[in-house]
Amino acid sequence: MSCKPLIGINADFRAAARSVPAYAYLASGYFQSILKAGGVPVVVPPLDDLDSVHALLQGVHGFVFIGGGDLDPRNDGFMLHPSVRPLDPARESSDRMLMNEVAERRMPVLGIGTGMQLLNIQQGGNLFLDIKEDLPNAVPHFDAQDANHRHTLDVVSDSLVGRVYGDGEIRVSSRHHMAIDEVAPGFRVTARCPDGVIEAIESEMMDWFAIGTQFHPECSAASALDIRIFEEFVDGVKESMDQRLRLVA
Repeated sequence: MSCKPLIGINADFRAAARSVPAYAYLASGYFQSILKAGGVPVVVPPLDDLDSVHALLQGVHGFVFIGGGDLDPRNDGFMLHPSVRPLDPARESSDRMLMNEVAERRMPVLGIGTGMQLLNIQQGGNLFLDIKEDLPNAVPHFDAQDANHRHTLDVVSDSLVGRVYGDGEIRVSSRHHMAIDEVAPGFRVTARCPDGVIEAIESEMMDWFAIGTQFHPECSAASALDIRIFEEFVDGVKESMDQRLRLVA
């Protein structure tokens, strides 16, 4: 019998425009990384009702929330900053429903880019809406001419990210203009850019395996070490599955 866990991945979405139909899509790095790490990816298009979300989450063992456009700050009571390019409303509504239910179930979760920001917001944290304006001394975290923009990373050794990268200089692919401001209760910062911008958070809650990376371990410029983020995640999902089986037994 296969013991490979089923890992849900939310898809991005683009609405219909003129002669182009609406479509859901996913960068291949996400599902390829899950496959390489020993999981089975289950791509999830935007869902528009809780019954569908419940049915979906009954069938998977963990969930990855991908990067993409910006979360609309108006959904969290803030004004729309000129730099914000919101996600399609269909995707954002679905992502928020999914994240709420994933958190309620304490399902293992990995949030990447926008996915990490959503994890932090859903748990009670908040965001800087524009690094250039809010943190003017920060190094560039976005290069319009380089989709694989990289910068260095300082990691906390006693963490999942620390286990992955170990000692020495670390460079990661990071492309964002929003960033975590206040970290959600129950989470700790486990990696920062040397300028102080938060690049990874991890749950401190005993009953929830949850991690977020602002950087992109799935992208084409990722290093050989980056795949280990997914390996650690899939191993955590398997451990959660084993714990649930022991409880049932």
